Amino acid sequence: MSAVPFKKTLSLWLAGTLSSLGASVTPEEVENSLDVPPEEKFGDLSSHLLLKLAKVLKKSPRALADEAQGRLEASLSSSPLKGRLEKITVEGPGFLNFHYSLREHADVLLEIKKLGAAFGKPSLARKKILLEFVSANPTGPLTVAHGRQAALGDSLARILRFCGQEVTTEYYNNDEGVQIETLGQSLRIRVDEVLQNKKIEMPENHYRGEYLVDVAKEFIRRGEKDTRDFARSFILADIQKDLKDFDVSFDSTYSQAALGKSGKVEKTLEELKKRGVVYDQDGAVWLRSTQWKDDKDRVLIKSDKTYTYLTPDIAYHHDKFQRGFEELVDILGPDHHGYIARLKASQAALGHDPEKVHVLIAQLVTLFEGGKEVRMSTRAGQFVTLRQILDEVGRDAGRFFFVMRKFDAHLDFDLELAKSQTPENPVFYIQYAHARIESIRAKSREEGVKLPGKPEQSAGRLGNPAELRVLRLLSHFQDTVLAAERTLEPYRLVPYLMELASFFHKFYADNRVVTEDAALTEARLLLAEGVQQVIKTGLSLLGVSAPLKM
Repeated sequence: MSAVPFKKTLSLWLAGTLSSLGASVTPEEVENSLDVPPEEKFGDLSSHLLLKLAKVLKKSPRALADEAQGRLEASLSSSPLKGRLEKITVEGPGFLNFHYSLREHADVLLEIKKLGAAFGKPSLARKKILLEFVSANPTGPLTVAHGRQAALGDSLARILRFCGQEVTTEYYNNDEGVQIETLGQSLRIRVDEVLQNKKIEMPENHYRGEYLVDVAKEFIRRGEKDTRDFARSFILADIQKDLKDFDVSFDSTYSQAALGKSGKVEKTLEELKKRGVVYDQDGAVWLRSTQWKDDKDRVLIKSDKTYTYLTPDIAYHHDKFQRGFEELVDILGPDHHGYIARLKASQAALGHDPEKVHVLIAQLVTLFEGGKEVRMSTRAGQFVTLRQILDEVGRDAGRFFFVMRKFDAHLDFDLELAKSQTPENPVFYIQYAHARIESIRAKSREEGVKLPGKPEQSAGRLGNPAELRVLRLLSHFQDTVLAAERTLEPYRLVPYLMELASFFHKFYADNRVVTEDAALTEARLLLAEGVQQVIKTGLSLLGVSAPLKM
């Protein structure tokens, strides 16, 4: 594999060829049009760009694709991709497909051997990103919904860092306001229950979960006086412990109470007033958010002179930009869909680029056990906690299952499947491939297998269909990582790792790794080790371990 990435080299070559056909296109535009096709028969990379350019050049997409294919084929022998590209084909209405050569596929194994854990790491323009996620109010334990946000956020941070981005993770602590006052009152009732040894009816709008009984007992044991401050601190410490055990950490914690005392909220309001984007109406202060695609203007200060929930949040995000972050990523729960437009509008009103504010909505999680849905009732204070998931299925299965769907897709979490040690359990299946390869390597060492020590020559011995499927997938690891970075979707790695494990298991079922042919043995060990490294890297980006034995 050449030091210059295949995709970039192809983009430069294709851009030049298209320019000779009268198309005005940049290598970057070409590179963005290249995707891994869904089926092997369509090659290794496919471009849809000709469908778009055909309208400008007033030609049929198929005719333009055929013309481009002819010119590319004619110049292939003198191109920078000589020996790396086997052929170029046209499919459908005008898709241009590129098929790697066997040498290009085999060279990926040498690249993995050389780079190790750095294989697949792209070189991108470095951006300073603040990623805020979970940010649960310290009013109760983390739920399964928070667990999903935690797994998605931490995995995204790992992927962005792997791609060279400067990422700071932050937890916004909602440690003041009505909810904290209500928490203190709710704990007081639970303390009185424990002291008087009798049931006291909890008001409808209070926190009714049984978890406060344990908090009350600890409050009494320590001889504390202030139920509000104790409950807030005790529950936050419990949240932090659960996150640590889930292998989720934050670079910083930002206090809402500290924000309120800093004067930054008032300064932000003054800034908005100076910009002429607020107005008074009906005794309240409003933001002209409709100027920036919000569906209605938003109240900042109510008629009773208190702030709305939005106001400190505007100041908080303004402060993020003022701290030097170039892009902001928030991961929020499904009840925040309507929040996106107003948040972007508020930052646009302050002079920031709203396109630099990315709000990802993590949809709900439904738990199943024994084929039946696990019912949860928020009103009764009944919910499944992240701690219960950790105790039930473990960290690896919990993290993997939480990222198995896209952010905006509802997630069905099958507890029995997550606990099973069968091929049907995707995380077990992938981890087993990693462990199986370790046992192959150990066996070859135990048997004293002698190899030629010429991997650059031995790699060329691979070429049967099962080997090619694995090689092809290994070649696309970086593309998968880049897609996850570009779309902010850790999920992209899940089907890739599942397919890689599946292809390897199938290869192993039909092919002996250690054979009497030393060169072929070396090649197949290279293949197995390449798969093992990519699985290890991919799982680590999802915060999942890669065990050597299972």
